[in-house]
Amino acid sequence: MREPVNIGTPLVLLLVSLCIIAAIWSCLAAPVTFTRAPIDSATKLDCVSYAPFRDHQTPFAADLVISPEQIAADLVNLAKISKCVRTYSVENGLDKVPELASKVGLTVILGVWIGRDRLKNAQLIETAIALTKDYPGVITAIMVGSEVLLRGEMTTSDLRQTIRSVRPQVSIPVSYADVWEFWQRYPEVSNDVDFVTIHILPYWEDFPVRAEDAAAHVDDIRKRMALVFPGKEILIGETGWPSRGRMRDGALPSRINQARFISEILDRARQENYRVSLFEAYDEPWKRQWEGTVGGHWGLFDGTDRELKYPPGLSISNRPFWPLQLGSGLALSVCIFGAAFFAVRRRRSAPRLASWMAVATSATICGVLLGVSAEEMLYDSYGLDGWLVRGGLLLTGVAAPLVSSAALMSKRTPPTFIELIGPRESRIPSVPIMILGFTLILTTLVAAETALALVFDSRWRDFPFAGLTMSVVPFGMLAVLNRSKSVMPPPVAEAVFAGLFAAAGLYILCNEGLQNWQSLWTAASYLLFGAVFGRHVPAQWLDSRQGSRLYSPLSFEPTTYVEPSRRPGS
Repeated sequence: MREPVNIGTPLVLLLVSLCIIAAIWSCLAAPVTFTRAPIDSATKLDCVSYAPFRDHQTPFAADLVISPEQIAADLVNLAKISKCVRTYSVENGLDKVPELASKVGLTVILGVWIGRDRLKNAQLIETAIALTKDYPGVITAIMVGSEVLLRGEMTTSDLRQTIRSVRPQVSIPVSYADVWEFWQRYPEVSNDVDFVTIHILPYWEDFPVRAEDAAAHVDDIRKRMALVFPGKEILIGETGWPSRGRMRDGALPSRINQARFISEILDRARQENYRVSLFEAYDEPWKRQWEGTVGGHWGLFDGTDRELKYPPGLSISNRPFWPLQLGSGLALSVCIFGAAFFAVRRRRSAPRLASWMAVATSATICGVLLGVSAEEMLYDSYGLDGWLVRGGLLLTGVAAPLVSSAALMSKRTPPTFIELIGPRESRIPSVPIMILGFTLILTTLVAAETALALVFDSRWRDFPFAGLTMSVVPFGMLAVLNRSKSVMPPPVAEAVFAGLFAAAGLYILCNEGLQNWQSLWTAASYLLFGAVFGRHVPAQWLDSRQGSRLYSPLSFEPTTYVEPSRRPGS
């Protein structure tokens, strides 16, 4: 590994890197074909949850009224795959849903969103009761409240009184919807409803369930509730799986896992003859602000183009844009080797095999992860701060392997922060060293932001494993192969960041458990980054036995610095 190598070796390593990238992406993009299409217009769904909010529209905007044309366009799509839609409110223009649903042959389970404000509750209930009278046969049931006990916005006695006040005024069944644990906790509510509506979302369980086991879990819960409430119909009012977002234990959101769950739960419902209302019709981007990426990706239809995610007869892939992602990864791998070749041309001696192996490792890892990191930035970013962080992570993920490969071949180490932004006399006057150092600074700032977010706001945050790895691995190999021969502690700033990343990595390991490979990968990246800073010493200390080594401006070759007291004529 320490012997110089000829030009043929890196070319072979480049070819191997490209082949590995192509092989891994062929596995990542492998499509799955289900024997029964998840959604099939020939066998329509019993019901699906519907909310009309698009883009930045949100139900928290009290003055927002969704246009009837927007709702009508959605219902036309839904009528092709479902017999019924379930709504949650009669505000924001949703009072038009029964009228518009009647025109496309849909029935409606009408929801009333009740909470702490009793006066507003009464007004919304009055509107809902009037709608049931105006559209008989279209509105088949009324849902008085959804998860109001879970949110703690109403006591059990107040909820029961509210439900009892509605029942005599309508001629259709009345229910209340909540997560199954709260039905177990407050079974007396069942005495005031015509049927029990339970929400079962395996991903959000206290002990998350894997997608492969999720349909069986839902069925088991339904059977358990049937024993608790004998004689009452059990409607599964919400169940679904997210197509994108962070893992929780072994529960992985993905397009294939969403399609698998939907296909399996619908099969079970048909075989055992019970009703299921899938959650939900369309992706709702506004939920990402409150629930992270996963909150906005539960829909059967895409939230932007309003197209069905799983058209019948087509295979399903988790990476539908994989050719572009593969091509960009191959190009980055070539560029990383190109940066190393450019640096080698300016050396007097051939580099070691270990250095070329490190370049090949960076090129392969970054070539595989570039497409994943770009996809994370595109789908996981929300708001200006989100775009800045994810964009910065992608930028450093591309820059770090390029500058680190050149540094490996030039026997450079990254400068310390004080050598970049400290007093003028302590700065290193070398453009390549400055580029390397500022790349490390940007990587550090972005990684620190993501680490602190995962520590203090871990429930909603996505794991930045792809972009983080692209930045950290090249710097890690640079710290190992171009390390100082002197044994010195790192400067104060670097020591602080080393402690931060080590602590964040250990916290994530303890907080997320061992089933979540995304968290394990992310934690390992933070720990590696901490180790990089633990070995970080100023560039002037690179070789204390031969004197301090500085770099001339615009040069890749180090020059020996002679102390003033030893200069001729001093």
